[in-house]
Amino acid sequence: MTNRSMGKWVGAALALALSTGTALAQVGGKFAESGLVGKIEGPSMLRDPAAIPKSFHEAPQLAELVKAGKLPPVEQRVPAEPMVLQPLHEIGTYGGTWRRGFIGPADVENGNRINASDKLLFWDETGTKIVPAVAKDWKMSEDGKTFTLYLRKGMKWSDGAPFTADDFVFWFEELYSNKEIQPTPVADMMPQGKPGKLVKIDETTVEFQFDVPYYLFEELMAGDTQVGGGQSARQSQKFSLGSYAPAHYLRQFMPQGSSLEEANAKAKAAGYDNWVQYLHFRKDWSLNPELPTIGPWRTVNPINTATWAMERNPYYYVVDSAGNQLPYIDRIQMSLAENLEVLNLRAIAGQYDLQARHIDLGKLPTILENQEKGGYTVHLDLAYNGSDTTLYVNQSYNSDPEVARLLKSADFRRALSLGIDRDQLNEAFWLGVGTPGSAVPDDTMPQNPGPEWRSKWSVLDIDQANALLDKVGLAKKDSEGFRLRGDNGERLRIKVEAVQAFLPWPKQAEMIVDQWRKIGIDAQAQELERNLAMSNLRNNESQITVWTNNGTESLYLFPRFVAPLEPADPRNGPLYATWYASGGTQGEKPDDPQMLRMLDLFRAASGQPAEQRVETAKEIWRIATDQAYSIGTVGLSPALMGVRIANNKLGNIPGRVCIAQHCRTPGGGHPETWYFKP
Repeated sequence: MTNRSMGKWVGAALALALSTGTALAQVGGKFAESGLVGKIEGPSMLRDPAAIPKSFHEAPQLAELVKAGKLPPVEQRVPAEPMVLQPLHEIGTYGGTWRRGFIGPADVENGNRINASDKLLFWDETGTKIVPAVAKDWKMSEDGKTFTLYLRKGMKWSDGAPFTADDFVFWFEELYSNKEIQPTPVADMMPQGKPGKLVKIDETTVEFQFDVPYYLFEELMAGDTQVGGGQSARQSQKFSLGSYAPAHYLRQFMPQGSSLEEANAKAKAAGYDNWVQYLHFRKDWSLNPELPTIGPWRTVNPINTATWAMERNPYYYVVDSAGNQLPYIDRIQMSLAENLEVLNLRAIAGQYDLQARHIDLGKLPTILENQEKGGYTVHLDLAYNGSDTTLYVNQSYNSDPEVARLLKSADFRRALSLGIDRDQLNEAFWLGVGTPGSAVPDDTMPQNPGPEWRSKWSVLDIDQANALLDKVGLAKKDSEGFRLRGDNGERLRIKVEAVQAFLPWPKQAEMIVDQWRKIGIDAQAQELERNLAMSNLRNNESQITVWTNNGTESLYLFPRFVAPLEPADPRNGPLYATWYASGGTQGEKPDDPQMLRMLDLFRAASGQPAEQRVETAKEIWRIATDQAYSIGTVGLSPALMGVRIANNKLGNIPGRVCIAQHCRTPGGGHPETWYFKP
């Protein structure tokens, strides 16, 4: 079979498997023969204390530093209780630079995910089982009110300073609880609107204590969440979260390390208005190479340059089963690509060693044709989330009263959804291999509300869409057939904001607004830089935004974008998210009974055991889908970080990885165990 015919055949096979609801985890047969969709696999974690090696080894570059007296011996850098990984295929060898592409300072997740083992807990390679990470173990009390983390004895930051419970207390008392630094509390720390607290038990033990049962907290600590996301993903110029922070380093930029006058003077000398702004810069691992970190690689050249570079952390807490301190790869070098087209052309030319982020499914035939020439192998990793491209309708928008009225109307949102030709989108941007429909997760996921919800308000129906628009007061049209506002008789105009990121969202948005012309809606698709788009969203200026609903498909209750829960990422209602996260003390309370009911269900779910939470999640999905707060288009595909190009020289590369949000792709495959073959 030629590469070209194989590409066409695989597309047809994928479409068949997905359209018939075949369990993605069980897809096999000719898929396996094609070599594109393998089995989910990864290194084994050896948790028995007897598996800890009796001696340790290190990379040659670190051995030279030890010899020169610039580093202590590896035995003193590795904790007494390290994580031990048995690599997927074989013990690797040290060396090499992992070449990769990124698209600018807003692409920080490109590195966060590689350093995902700085999370306290993690999910295994399948995304279905919680395993240790920074914490060696954990325990939830029977009443669900106390969550205990046991840290690794002798663990250190990347600069050699001790990593202890004091770093958790510092985060909770001096970062998270300081309203100048973190103005709004997060829902993760507010079960049922009641604030939790963090308490040091001893040097290696901390407790999260809550006034109400909070069984969900275990999953939150392992997920991509505000409290469990880890240092790299949750401490930046946007966030002050992640449960721990390097107290010994950050205090020098805070008033408690000197005085308010001195802290502000230091900030102004560095070009910042005040100490809070300066602190936000200093705690951002992607911008500040001096910041002590925990993950396998640390930034040595910042993200706001043409080359974002990372080098191994000499104090990394993970070793392989032979006692070799990980990671095997010396350096990660990300080259700035002017746009996604350039990034994809470089990948096709074999200029990247492993890249799935930003790889365009639409280029799969060309990617397959160039495998041999480029020296790489293509893997397809299939997703469980229902919609790779989702329209999030801002429910708290208030700048234009008439537009706000319509965005808050369920019938208006349903009409927009019924006016989308998802089959056209699927053929144009997914090569026909995606599944058109709503945003609900795959039918095999426990919290899927039922197969009928895939098509709820999510099929093309021009007649019904027109009837609904007439019903909400938009029956009058101008000479060009566009609907007129109900307040002043002018043409109704809607803005749809999209960023050029994982998928060609601006082009997809253009196709959708063109389709809406058939129902008389004049919409403008506007492409924005990612940071500007997020700023508009958080400032409640956006009307409709385009993003993925990746992160809503976990086996547990992780529908991040289903409802406005997080002020940092409030896709369908920033004022409501602030209200929810603050327990009603900030923001704006929703005036929509269904939205309130959905938020109440989220709040109640935190105190429910797993089985009950799944039933609650189903009801949340029913409400969200019926109300069309977010409008799904096409999903259940490899389009979002699932087209993986791997250099043939790399070893221990999994056949398939979990690409769900909570798996932190590619972090779930433990890239610290990948290596360049001699």
